[in-house]
Amino acid sequence: MEQDSAPLPLRAASQVASRLVNPGGRPSEKALREAVDGKVVLVTGASHGIGRAAAGKLGAAGATVLLVARSGDWLKELEREITKGAGSAHAYVADLSDPESTDALTAKVLERHGHVDVLVNNAGMSIRRSVELSYERFHDFERTAWVNYLSPVKLVLAFLPGMCARGSGQIVNVSTTGVRMPPAPRWSAYAASKSAYDVFIRTVALEAAGDGVKVTSIYMPIVRTRMIAPTPEFRYVPSLSAGQAGDLVCKAIVERPGSIGPWWASAVEAGAAVTRWPWETAMGVWNRVSEDISKAARGAGPVKG
Repeated sequence: MEQDSAPLPLRAASQVASRLVNPGGRPSEKALREAVDGKVVLVTGASHGIGRAAAGKLGAAGATVLLVARSGDWLKELEREITKGAGSAHAYVADLSDPESTDALTAKVLERHGHVDVLVNNAGMSIRRSVELSYERFHDFERTAWVNYLSPVKLVLAFLPGMCARGSGQIVNVSTTGVRMPPAPRWSAYAASKSAYDVFIRTVALEAAGDGVKVTSIYMPIVRTRMIAPTPEFRYVPSLSAGQAGDLVCKAIVERPGSIGPWWASAVEAGAAVTRWPWETAMGVWNRVSEDISKAARGAGPVKG
């Protein structure tokens, strides 16, 4: 569900600013069809948001789309939509916070389809909570690590051998600009898990390139999905719709770059490498003068995308 409850003038200003600061673009229908027609594409987090938008576009372009998420009813609805449009889709209900569920998923996929040509690791769990409110909540770090890091690693370990053996394939990592920014208060679980997978998959890219496998990391800005609902201030930040983010996933598959992200992210990374104290001082002050009062922080739990 897109978060459009901000006042109209603010929404309009945000949309204008988004065009200036956020990545964009979509491939032509012809280019997308040439890239995915007849290929097996697995998309995690396919029931909502970015994953649902991307899966629909890939199915319409001729891919055999494997839809993965916890929400069986939503997956079946999307499966019907894709097949009604003459596409091919298969729903797989799996909980990526559960390693046994992830193992069962990979076994079923390999048994039924033999291989995966493109793996889109999109599913994510977001949690915004201070360390102070996390002293008795180690399970939040465990669940976030499984969804954002460890289960995606399991998927890569399951499907990468087939890609290397065939001399072709692609892994698309739907990441966040947050991994390219200095640390910010209250995001320790989320940022750490996303950063861990980012380093893992960039390392895989170096090793698998010689076998014809491409890795693309998409450093998404704020996307208007249910994941950002617990953080009200995000509704005022220049952002993408789920459809626009889905277009970036399709662009990644067609163009196969090493990464896609905002133009300014490299400058921020370089600046942070040169000096840390201005950012850390500012974030420390903000942490002291603000409160961790969101419903999620006070116990509602992580939000899955």
